[in-house]
This record gives sequence, C-alpha cells and structure tokens, in this order.
Amino acid sequence: MTSIQRAMARRRLDQRLAAIGAVDHAAPRHGWIRAIRDALGMPARVMADRLNVTEGAVFAMERSEAAGTVQLDTLRRAAEALDCELLYALVPRSSLDSTVRIAGLKALSLHDNLVGHTMLLEDQAVDPDEHRAQINAMVDQIVDTRDLWQR
Repeated sequence: MTSIQRAMARRRLDQRLAAIGAVDHAAPRHGWIRAIRDALGMPARVMADRLNVTEGAVFAMERSEAAGTVQLDTLRRAAEALDCELLYALVPRSSLDSTVRIAGLKALSLHDNLVGHTMLLEDQAVDPDEHRAQINAMVDQIVDTRDLWQR
C-alpha cells in the first residue's frame, strides 16, 4: 500500500468511525446481555433454551461480560438469542490522521530540537512561520514511511 493509499484509508476510516465515536458506548453496569434480556423481560431459562445451555451458563455469560472477559463468539451467540446484532469496533480516541501526525511530531522533536539549538547558536535561526512549514513538511515525510512506529 502506498503512502497516498494509507492516507486515504485513514481518512475513510476516520469518517466511518466519527459516528461511532459520538455515541455513548459505555456498557451498562451488568453488561449488555443482561440489560437487554431484562429489558425484553426474557427469563434466563428462555435464553438458555435458545442457546441450548443451562440457566447457570447464561448467568456465567452475563458475569463474564460484566467482568470484561467474555469471548466474541459468546457475545455473537448471545446477540443472536436476543435478536440483536453484535457490533465490534475499535474506536480511536482521536482521528487516525491526528494519531499518525502526533507520532510523526514525536519522532521529529528530538532531531528538530538538536538542529534548532545548533542553528540558534550559529545565529541561523529560522522565521517561526518558515519553521512551522518545515516541521509540517518533515512530519509528512515521516508519516509516509513504514517505520514511523519504530522511532
């Protein structure tokens, strides 16, 4: 994948994830399985029958979800039994573009500080606007490399 393709893929994912990120996706205190089962008024016995497991297995599934140890396959089965769709996503805390630019800035900062200090000592300081433009250009180059995350 080229750097242009990666940038386009980041932007497409950012657009798709923007709507998900805006939603309050915090799970209910006892987990989604129990919350939905309770809201439907579905007894554990009925859900157990739908899953072909025991009531105890349903309660264990609910505890596992609330504890954060449930497996995706278990959630899929529970969603099916509750006539729900399981949505699974990793939602970045900030945009993917921001994440790679920040990583690029971090990779550049040590180098830039050393060069800037040397230039200042030699009375070759760059105009602040020109300096920002140079930094943005260098970050663009760093972001386009595959070893961004190895710095």
